[in-house]
Amino acid sequence: MALKPTTCKEAIARWEKERNESAAEATVIELQFQWPPIEKMDGALSTLVACEKLSLSSNTIDKIAGIAGMRNLKILSVGRNNIKSLAGVETVAETLEQLWISYNPIDKLKGVGSLKRLEVLYMSNNLIKEWVEFNRLQECPALRDLVFIGNPIMEAQADIDTWRTQAANRLQQITKLDGVPLIRD
Repeated sequence: MALKPTTCKEAIARWEKERNESAAEATVIELQFQWPPIEKMDGALSTLVACEKLSLSSNTIDKIAGIAGMRNLKILSVGRNNIKSLAGVETVAETLEQLWISYNPIDKLKGVGSLKRLEVLYMSNNLIKEWVEFNRLQECPALRDLVFIGNPIMEAQADIDTWRTQAANRLQQITKLDGVPLIRD
């Protein structure tokens, strides 16, 4: 018999029970490594109105959803899931400063331009293979720190220096790439 996935509501209730505090008042909520894993982000997350950092990493989530009511969200951590696109993240574009979304099968960056406050994007080990997608990051004026290692686009370059030069030339606003500060002439 297959285990039913954990719902966001159940995960939040479990979080509250373990800590004996109200999730609606907490600024950091960590729901990673749920067992059984969370498959869907849903409206229960919108009850987390005080939350500034939400972690849902290491589950089996297939899309970003249910976070529209999270009006204080600054950091969203959804690494190691099955997320295929950034659709849904625009609902927190007004506040989101960091998106940690490594180890997902994302191959397009459509919608990233709505994230005008995004400063940090950790997006290693996804499936971005075309410069036309990478170039969408030019629409994120606040972006400073980008981790993009392990994407096919990087692996297609002749060497690490070529990759760094290409990426830095395309994204004039970034100051750190793959964990290493950029030195610009």
